[in-house]
Amino acid sequence: MTEMDVALSVTAIIACVFAAIPAVLTWQNLKIFRTSPKAEFPEPVSVLVPARNEERVLDGFIRNVLASQGVELELVVLDDASTDSTAERVSQWSDRDPRVRLVHGKKLPQGWCGKQHACYQLAESARFDTFLFLDADVTVQPDAIARSVAFLNQSKIDLGSGFPHQETPTVAGWLLLPLIHFVLLGYLPLSRSRLSNDPSLAAGCGQLFITTRSAYYAAGGHAVIKSSLHDGIMLPRAFRKAGLRTDIFDASDIASCRMYETNRDVLQGITKNATEGIGAPKTIVPFTILLGGGVVAPTLLLACMFTGISQSWITMTGTLSGLALSYFPRIMTLSRFRQSTGSVCFHPLAVGIFLTVQWFALGRRILGIKTSWKGRSLKPQ
Repeated sequence: MTEMDVALSVTAIIACVFAAIPAVLTWQNLKIFRTSPKAEFPEPVSVLVPARNEERVLDGFIRNVLASQGVELELVVLDDASTDSTAERVSQWSDRDPRVRLVHGKKLPQGWCGKQHACYQLAESARFDTFLFLDADVTVQPDAIARSVAFLNQSKIDLGSGFPHQETPTVAGWLLLPLIHFVLLGYLPLSRSRLSNDPSLAAGCGQLFITTRSAYYAAGGHAVIKSSLHDGIMLPRAFRKAGLRTDIFDASDIASCRMYETNRDVLQGITKNATEGIGAPKTIVPFTILLGGGVVAPTLLLACMFTGISQSWITMTGTLSGLALSYFPRIMTLSRFRQSTGSVCFHPLAVGIFLTVQWFALGRRILGIKTSWKGRSLKPQ
């Protein structure tokens, strides 16, 4: 064997090992990442919704929430300095249905992210002791709210978070948003997360959080993460740091979310969340090695084989095994989360773009460049 063959053979074996990690974890996690249980006479719920320029989705959103079955609720929508007809639309609904209330958000204080400030004000406005924080672009089924409460109660936790089905109307969304489930199930040891209250093992989705008034204030609420741009990770960590238990569930059967309408929105959204997740200084290098080595590398090695750079049977075996393992998690989750078969085919490209965005976000943070979201510039911490 030439030195090139040896180097490529070693690389293929390492890539195969890295690809096996998410394959094994996804297989294990899918057994315990369950949907929410059926509801049994849940307590009243305050559905708390931060809204900034949401006129496009509000009517349908409110209609769906009010159609909820098996639960008493109030729907509190906070207008966060919208420049469209958000406030007027909520007011029209509140005139027709006493369960709907409009709260006018206060001016954003220094050091706060808009969504965290809005959610904190919503908690202060809630009448009931069970809080369901819900994004306005989430579509809920009639049993979604009652079953979310059932998950909170039956799991005996303090904060629950559901992961809705992700609608992907754009090319970038079609390519990148399925990575939410890939990263979650492929790199979080869910059984260990439930046994340990380690904040580093916390996970969540900012689109759907459910908690109680007592637990929320014991953790400090959104005030603890006031400058954060990524409540999906930071709020569960805050609860765990306060000694409270958190858990996640599969909400794809009771809720769906259409986060982004354009390719630019998709990339901006991933960039916004990056540096408090995978793109954080402490995690970006390990995840680049794991994701790049386990997903991108097998594809590049396959290209080397086709171009004749190496014909070693070790390289060939390691490459094909690594390639199969790298696709295995996406194939396992394909039907369950109603993802596109076409997007699975482009999995290595998606991971490559995703990692590029993480490094881009970190570079912006190092340079002190502000992140803009929904018309506001957010100063990186």
